[in-house]
Amino acid sequence: MEERIWHHFYDQGVPDSLDFENVSLPEFLKQSALKYSDSTALIFNNYQLSYKQLNDQVDRFATALTNLGVTTNTPVAIQLPNLPQTIVAYYAVLSVGARVVMTNPLYVEREIKHQWNDAACTVAIVTDYLFNSRIKHVREELPIKHYIIASIPDCLKFPLNFLATIKLKRANPPLIANVERQDNLFFMKELIKNTPPNPPKVRLELDTIALLQYTGGTTGTSKGAMLTHGNLSWNVQQVRAWFSEITFGKEVILGCLPFFHVFGMTVAMNLAVSVGAAIVVTANPRDIPKMLKDISRHRVTLFPAVPAMFNAINRFPGIKNVDLRSVSSCFSGSAPLPLDVLETFEGLTGSKIIEGFGLTETSPVTHVNPLNGRRKIGSVGIPLSDTDSRIVSLTDGATDVSPNVEGELLIKGPQIMKGYWNQPDATKQMIRNGWLFTGDIAKSDADGYVFIVGRKKDMVTASGYNIYPDEIDQILMGHPEVLEAATIGLPDERRGETIKSFVVPRDNSSVTVEQLLNYCKRELAAYKVPREIEFRKELPKSALLKVLRRELRSEEIAKS
Repeated sequence: MEERIWHHFYDQGVPDSLDFENVSLPEFLKQSALKYSDSTALIFNNYQLSYKQLNDQVDRFATALTNLGVTTNTPVAIQLPNLPQTIVAYYAVLSVGARVVMTNPLYVEREIKHQWNDAACTVAIVTDYLFNSRIKHVREELPIKHYIIASIPDCLKFPLNFLATIKLKRANPPLIANVERQDNLFFMKELIKNTPPNPPKVRLELDTIALLQYTGGTTGTSKGAMLTHGNLSWNVQQVRAWFSEITFGKEVILGCLPFFHVFGMTVAMNLAVSVGAAIVVTANPRDIPKMLKDISRHRVTLFPAVPAMFNAINRFPGIKNVDLRSVSSCFSGSAPLPLDVLETFEGLTGSKIIEGFGLTETSPVTHVNPLNGRRKIGSVGIPLSDTDSRIVSLTDGATDVSPNVEGELLIKGPQIMKGYWNQPDATKQMIRNGWLFTGDIAKSDADGYVFIVGRKKDMVTASGYNIYPDEIDQILMGHPEVLEAATIGLPDERRGETIKSFVVPRDNSSVTVEQLLNYCKRELAAYKVPREIEFRKELPKSALLKVLRRELRSEEIAKS
């Protein structure tokens, strides 16, 4: 690609363009199993696998899947939290040329039915409690021919496997269940143990679909982004090149981001496998005490996370007594990172957090701040190697705008999806002339650093003015007594829409609504100031700890 202004700000050793290896993700696992055979691949409580053992389990499970009729292009649903079985299942499905359909374990029956029917899944790998609580009641409405059951205690050693069974049974709701043996239902532990590692030799073409990754469906029915073997491999290679100081075979990555989300999948799981790093698997991203114990005990070096995780660690009681100094580099995405959160965490760990950006449709990473060069706080950084971006007019969607002028962010690169599954019209709307229209409103400075202003779908129009909730949230979270904030637009007969903000005050805060409104009046133009602020103990969040504005909006509209 042509030289761009942002190339001048790449770290030393990061090229403008990569000489990509035409290697799929399963081939990266094979390489790591050869180079780092006895090195630790996975750590989950008292259970560990070396790369040789991980590769063996993947081969055994791939053989078992083949015996069940899974072949090239077969869609296979994986509905698991972060567990060793998740990684084994993911790589096994890909290795036989089948298509992975990652499914959020929090999905309810309606969401499961839509996704699995839309993708035409015929095999589903699920936990025992999910099968009993949500799936078996709607089996007749699903296209699944074979179910494979995974259980959390299966990936623990004694005595934790015994203790975990008791604890999970007592949870509310229970997180383990006894699944009756029946036709077309198999147990993952038994399949791996009883099947020899003789998978078929499949040539994985990089332009074929590897993954149907469904969008959140925040504005309607979720769509399956068709990500190819090349998309996934090339994005891993782009991220790997950006973190040029990574030591192959030596790093320890905390796998706390959900693997069923494309951010955790690429930056925690797939990146780790490609560099022979140990993945410390964390099943619950909200369990901060467990996360801190894992970082300290296993000497985690790389920590991909979201702002809510960094913030929760900063606020953890006695955090200054926890040794987190092994952490060297952190990658933040999914939401804006407040400056005070960044500074506090870096002070605790001595690490550096770099903020980045991406979408489901881009595998996901497209922009990142340089690790050692010019990091601009508040910016999501600059495009990765071989990635181009533009910001175009919100009016015509075609004219490039000048620096510091807001417009829609467009992206082009090898990590961009093939399109939406069975949605040609939506694909044409999203990808035009090779450019992906992100739906994000952004601006760039003279150096090419991108600043996300907000989502087009979240933009509020009040009295003819365009207002971006992210800007208001950042101002509110800049107040010393505010922990979190979420702003939405609500219908208003006079203004068209009006602004309401929801605020979670810090512990022991005495801040009042009036004080926050006066603070906003000093920091924002009058038309951007919320007309109402409501205090909450917590905000609704996704599995990735991203605030769900749509739920707040639905609640408010239901009141009217």
